[in-house]
Amino acid sequence: MDINNLLKLAADKKASDIHLFFGQAPLFRIDGELLEASQISPENKLNKLSALDLEAYLDALLTKEQKIRFLDKRDLDLGYQVDNFRYRINFAFEKNNIMIAARIISEEKQSLQDIGVPPVVEKLLDMPQGFILVTGPTGCGKSTTLAAMVNHINDTRRCHIVTLEDPIEYLFTPNKSVISQRQLGSDMLSFASGLKHVLRQDPNVIMIGEMRDPETISAAVTLAETGHLVLATLHTYSAAQTIDRIIDTFPPYQQAQVRSQLSSVLSAVISQRLLPRQKGGRVAAREILLNNEAVANLIREGKIAQIKSTIETNSNIGMITLDRHIKQLYQAGEISQVVAERNMEDERMLDH
Repeated sequence: MDINNLLKLAADKKASDIHLFFGQAPLFRIDGELLEASQISPENKLNKLSALDLEAYLDALLTKEQKIRFLDKRDLDLGYQVDNFRYRINFAFEKNNIMIAARIISEEKQSLQDIGVPPVVEKLLDMPQGFILVTGPTGCGKSTTLAAMVNHINDTRRCHIVTLEDPIEYLFTPNKSVISQRQLGSDMLSFASGLKHVLRQDPNVIMIGEMRDPETISAAVTLAETGHLVLATLHTYSAAQTIDRIIDTFPPYQQAQVRSQLSSVLSAVISQRLLPRQKGGRVAAREILLNNEAVANLIREGKIAQIKSTIETNSNIGMITLDRHIKQLYQAGEISQVVAERNMEDERMLDH
């Protein structure tokens, strides 16, 4: 089966990812589980992939220039489209063999309500400035949440939205807003350089696909300080760990300044993970930290360990711990008890 048909098959079977390895039949990730192609598509006999198969896939997906870059750098990310589906594809090597991983990105426009983001986040997106972080492990839906945020702003405000991505995933259609989507490699050399020059592009909202280094984080915080709304992602597991990660990225002599900056510009940290639904599919469980005077003081004073208890005592304004939200999903019948207990920090909460 050629690569385009293989990608379409993954989309048709509602897979989130497809993995192609040497000596292994194609693997599809469905509802969080990796399944062999024969398990989900018995009518399509997909054999173990040879080196020639993977080389053919490489030639079909990459231009000559991209292939040269991949063979030189040994890693490459790009966006790709087949029919109504886009894919974020990563090319790499393992044991000197080509391996390919593709994330399927639905072209269906998602709203904040569609993915269960609470109304308190909409209010933050209506503000002219701030710093909103979406965090979680790989494959937890961070890009989907960011896209829904951009869609909300696009549908409700007249402004200029600039996105910096690697690669471009969701393609946005301007509505009330104008949207500039910039891709790493083709439109900018690095996130840091893209952010350095973004002010000259007269933006109102800046979306950063991923904050990867101190320079990017510092630029993002500064942009929020100068009156812009900044949306970004980090690979962290909780709101408290997110704050720690940002501060620890900087050398000790800068950390007091960063704590002060962060305490004033941070709007929210939305930490999420995807859990299997009882009736099929997946549902997002989220921890939401909103910045108020108490949180700002904890950040300034470096008392990050106390943030979780502050979230618990401020549920009246929309904050919620991950454990509390998982319990709500369990009580609503969305997830099983086993899934709830496996993903909670304190599973005893289910009994209270």
